[in-house]
Amino acid sequence: MSYYLNLSILSNDLNNQQKRLERRKLLSAEARRILSLCEGRPITEDDIAREASGRPFFPDHDTDFSISHSGALTAVSLVRGKNTHTGCDVELVRPRARAKEIAREFFTAPERKYIEADSRPDGTRFYQIWTLKECFLKLRGLSVFDMAGVPSFINGEKQEVCDPLQGQFVFNPGGSSPILFNLYELTDGADERYMVATAIEGGGERLPEIRWFSKEIRVLCNN
Repeated sequence: MSYYLNLSILSNDLNNQQKRLERRKLLSAEARRILSLCEGRPITEDDIAREASGRPFFPDHDTDFSISHSGALTAVSLVRGKNTHTGCDVELVRPRARAKEIAREFFTAPERKYIEADSRPDGTRFYQIWTLKECFLKLRGLSVFDMAGVPSFINGEKQEVCDPLQGQFVFNPGGSSPILFNLYELTDGADERYMVATAIEGGGERLPEIRWFSKEIRVLCNN
């Protein structure tokens, strides 16, 4: 079984709000380019089927994948093997005016307490929780409207986002098979930071191999 986190960062010029639609198209095209290189064949929209929820998948072989993009970064998690699934989410870390309001609506009480204790003004802890929850939703083919039902990622006593496995921890929601999560904080060396979460279900405690398809940016830490 192979498990990958594939990353590509485009020009920061694409962050201009006036170019938002153009940026989304380019990032989507970059995700298909990554899938094509991973699969060794051209991948078009016609090669990708969608579940009733909208979750994309390949209908013809045992490769599962998940796509996310934010800012100028595209992330594609990919796993090969029967009965294995993956999810990923990436978020550009920046101050978010409605962070506390969103946390009240979607997060558990221990998660809200964890976020409120964050001393960093950019909302790092908010993005840790949001990215993990989005990653879980993408793994299961759920929507953001299901986020309030996602179990807590915070240990209410220790106030930790994960156990001391350097950003790797097992999550077992609702008696289902264990899901292994990894949480990364990335920087391009300038002013931008990204939070990236990956998940694998049915693949054991396996770390993804990180592969870059454009210039490499630095992993600040496994949170």
